[in-house]
Amino acid sequence: MTDNRTAEDSYLPLAVPPTNHGHTVAAWTAMIGVMVGALVSAIGCMPGVPFAVFWAGLVVAAAALVVGLVMRNMGYGQPKDGVEPRRASTGH
Repeated sequence: MTDNRTAEDSYLPLAVPPTNHGHTVAAWTAMIGVMVGALVSAIGCMPGVPFAVFWAGLVVAAAALVVGLVMRNMGYGQPKDGVEPRRASTGH
């Protein structure tokens, strides 16, 4: 038999937070944009490539973050108070 006298009480929240871990259109758009910006910046660090390409990559990454925030506020991100989440239409 097991001895359950050493078990600790667990305190769970009243509501479970969303479990999609950022798998939203806004998150994917922002991350793809940041990855492309990082790639462009890395190419700008190579010999023989103008250093302005490095700065262009940083601009692309910053723009992707802004686009992700705008999309989140439009309802394409995690559910948030005051923002109605967009649902995919079923097409039926």
